[in-house]
Amino acid sequence: MTKSPLDPPVAPPDGWRHNHLGHWLRLGLERFDARVMALMAQHPGVSLGLSNLAGRGQLTAAHWQVTRHLPPQGARLTELAQRAGMSKQAMGTLVNQCEAWGLVQRDADSLDARARRVCFSATGRAWLAAYQDSVAQAEDELRSAIGAEVATVVALGLEAYSAA
Repeated sequence: MTKSPLDPPVAPPDGWRHNHLGHWLRLGLERFDARVMALMAQHPGVSLGLSNLAGRGQLTAAHWQVTRHLPPQGARLTELAQRAGMSKQAMGTLVNQCEAWGLVQRDADSLDARARRVCFSATGRAWLAAYQDSVAQAEDELRSAIGAEVATVVALGLEAYSAA
C-alpha cells in the first residue's frame, strides 16, 4: 500500500517519550521556576548580591529546596532534608551555600544544646517575601497565558494527583 501525501504523518514509534504528561509537567515546572527566578532577580526586596546570583543563574532549582521547605520557625538540617526528600549531606551543601549568601543562619536549638537550627536570616525573610510575590506574579501570568478556567482545572487536578 502506497502512502498518499494527504495521509497524516506517522509519529515515530518512540514519540511517546516526548509526548506524555510527565514530560509536559517537567517543562512547565522549568518554565515556571525560570520565570520566578527572573522576577526574583529584579525584585526590589531582594538584596543586590542575591539579585545578581539569581540573574546569573547561580541560584538553581536545588536552592529552591531550602526556600520551599524551610519553615518560618526554622528546622534542624535532618528535618529540612526529609521535607525536601533529599539526603542530609546534599541538604547540608545547599544550606552551606545559602548561609554563605546570607539567606539562612544556624542558631542554637532551644530544645537541644548540641543541635543547631537552620533559620531564615533577615535577608532570607526578605527573600521569602519576594519569592511569595514572584510566585503570585508567575501564577497570574500563567493564568493569562492559558486562561483562568484551564489554570484552575490544572491546579485542582495536580492537587488531587499529588494527594493521592
